[in-house]
This record gives sequence, C-alpha cells and structure tokens, in this order.
Amino acid sequence: MNYDNSMRIYFKSDSRNEAFARISVAAFIMQTDPTLSDISDIKTSVSEAVTNAIIHGYENGEGIVELFCGYENDVIYIEIIDKGKGIENIEKAMMPLYTTKIDEERSGMGFTVMETFMDTVKVESKKGCGTKIIMTKKINATSLK
Repeated sequence: MNYDNSMRIYFKSDSRNEAFARISVAAFIMQTDPTLSDISDIKTSVSEAVTNAIIHGYENGEGIVELFCGYENDVIYIEIIDKGKGIENIEKAMMPLYTTKIDEERSGMGFTVMETFMDTVKVESKKGCGTKIIMTKKINATSLK
C-alpha cells in the first residue's frame, strides 16, 4: 500500500513499553487532525494489542514487538507484530472473556476492546512463529495534508 505517511518502531517486550507505544501512535496520528475520541480509541486498542504481545506472545519473556502505523486518506492502519508463541485457535482467543492466564488478573477482553474501538481487527498467527494484529480506523478528520 502507498501510505501518505507511515512509521515503524521496534521495542523490547517489556510492559513499560506499552505506554511508549500508545504515545508514539498518538503523536504520529496528530498530523491527521483526529478527534479526541479517535485518539482515545486508537490508544486503547494499541495498548491492548501490545499488552497481548507481551503477556501472551512472549509470556513476559524477552522478545521484540514491532509497531507499524500509517495512514492513507482518512484511514489509519496499525499493525502490532510479535515473533512469540502464536495463537493456537484465533477464533477461540477472540471470544469475550476467554483468557489463557486464568491465574493472573486478565479479563479476556483485549480483542473485544480492539473490535469495539476500531473499524476492523484482523489477527494472523502461526503457532510457534508469532502473531500480527492488523487494525484500521477511519478518522473524523476534515482534511489530511
């Protein structure tokens, strides 16, 4: 795809970097003149996706999370990629309240939150190879120059 503008960053799978990812995406999309609601929705969705990569993909171990953000016209595209353990059953994992971390304080609502706040959420995963979450959101901007 030929984006009007894009960025790609890599960071360690450390839970402290979740805030970095949120802020980075928010700062980048400011050039598209998003609404406060758009910013909040996107930041929340990025937070959920990055947290999933860290907690579930790498199981709090070491790895690299890749964050891509781009826009074309009035649509924001975001990808969160890990090279972790992958998801065995994507359909099951995306069900509300499903969690593999029963002994931890996890609600199992990450994908549901992403689907609520973004226009599209697509998950690609291969067991043992990692996961890619692809999200889009049409923003309420008047112009993107």
